[in-house]
Amino acid sequence: MIQGLKHLTKLIIITAVFTSCYSGEKENKAIFHYNESTGIASIDPAFAKNQSIMWAVHQLYNTLVEVDTALHIVPSLAKRWEISEDKKTYTFLLRDSVFFHDDACFKNGKGRKLTANDVVYSFNRLMDKATASPGSWIFNGKVDSSEGFKAIDDTTFQLKVARPYHPILGILSMQYCSIVPKEAVEKYGADFRRHAVGSGPFQFVAWEEGQAMVLKKNPAYFERDEAGKRLPYLDGIKISFYDSKATEFLAFRQGKLDFINDIDASFKDEVLTKKGTLRKDWEGKIQLQTHSYLNIEYFGILVDTTNPVLKGSPLRLRKVRQAINYGFDRKKMVLYLRNSLGIPAEAGFVPAGLPSFDPVQVKGYTYNPQLAKKLMQEAGINPANSPAIKLLTIPIYSDIASYIARQLEEIGLNVQVDVVQKSLLLDMTSSSRALFFRGSWIADYPDAENYLSVFYSKNPAPPNYTRYKNPEFDVLFEKAIAETNDSLRYELYKQADAVMIKDAPVVPLWYDVVVHLVQPNVSGFPANALNLLELRRTSLHRATF
Repeated sequence: MIQGLKHLTKLIIITAVFTSCYSGEKENKAIFHYNESTGIASIDPAFAKNQSIMWAVHQLYNTLVEVDTALHIVPSLAKRWEISEDKKTYTFLLRDSVFFHDDACFKNGKGRKLTANDVVYSFNRLMDKATASPGSWIFNGKVDSSEGFKAIDDTTFQLKVARPYHPILGILSMQYCSIVPKEAVEKYGADFRRHAVGSGPFQFVAWEEGQAMVLKKNPAYFERDEAGKRLPYLDGIKISFYDSKATEFLAFRQGKLDFINDIDASFKDEVLTKKGTLRKDWEGKIQLQTHSYLNIEYFGILVDTTNPVLKGSPLRLRKVRQAINYGFDRKKMVLYLRNSLGIPAEAGFVPAGLPSFDPVQVKGYTYNPQLAKKLMQEAGINPANSPAIKLLTIPIYSDIASYIARQLEEIGLNVQVDVVQKSLLLDMTSSSRALFFRGSWIADYPDAENYLSVFYSKNPAPPNYTRYKNPEFDVLFEKAIAETNDSLRYELYKQADAVMIKDAPVVPLWYDVVVHLVQPNVSGFPANALNLLELRRTSLHRATF
């Protein structure tokens, strides 16, 4: 209780210093305000498993490499890197001007220089079973088990993979791979989850769980803009934890939040037209940002014919699965149920926004009820006595599931929508007990391998929830991940995607988009396909209300 009061007192003091720039008082500090309705479970990078944690960790820490707005892997802590001829050794030259934040864990409270030994420590900690990180899988089976991570000297780090695996660079950009100092982990122990010590553009100040988190500008951050000015531009960040989307939207309308992520169904029609543009009464008052998002929404179908769940089901037949894909109108679904927020998924599983997305080469499915009925007949399915198919979905997607079920009735399929809680659905899909289910797949890093691994037969569930197995697909996938030539790798990805989509273990619904509502006085706030919160170059201009 006393400890909690200390945290709250500290937060009140800091919040008083960082007075909201919308309070009406004279304000000299540029503090960016946003909300996390789901809260933040940890700010330890080893636990950066969801967006709310990743956003906070991205402000506090750095990775060896990062992803730019064009989805290229670019330097961060590493100035450059080299790949050996056998494509198995990656050597990174680190910047020698990066320091950890000042903190009591260091001698005299002064942040020390970050070295290659910190990289080795951070990666070994991630894989250590004692850490129990949900990200421990990222190096499994990929990194050489005997000498995977090595510090050659203070500024040279070497990584060895067990076999050629080009997506490793994308993996190193994940927030799981943020570099942490051993001193902080050892000093704070279990409390390291709420006491960040990184090298990022912002540093930790205070956190009262359920109330707010405050970060301040790191005055010694190593990056500068093109004019030589040190980043970041903001003085700080304040994260609130309103758990209601309605409360969050009200706070945004009142100018208490600088942006909100995504548009809740409850106020979607108030703000947007069916074409996905701002309604007239919102024009000029807020900024609407939309951008391709590396996320696909889909229905999955269990295709493992050895599983008794599939016995006697029409879904065991490829032509029935193809009929489902042809049997509903994705364009109308996105227009009327999504206010045009998204791209109808009429190609493969790899979404728009990635270089290997190709709707010409990867032929997906468009609305064709006549062909769907023909495929049903060819499969020998009689609508009069066809068994009902249960479609499992979560509450926020029940309207979309019902829309598709109604359209599939017209081609002779009886689909019953069963709405369950997300935790139950995850349990059923992971244990291969769900036959027909709603799913989504968000990229961890910008490579199609992230999506196609969902269908690689040697992968368990997750990620292979459909238990798909096709030797032709596997050969193409294995060739692709070993290929360092981007053009050749993309071509192999396209071929693999085309093989899988023809077998139809999934029903792609739409390729998602990032949607941000942003206050008019915010600039330098780019959206990106990973929907990572990027605040290094963000500025707040004094608004007149």
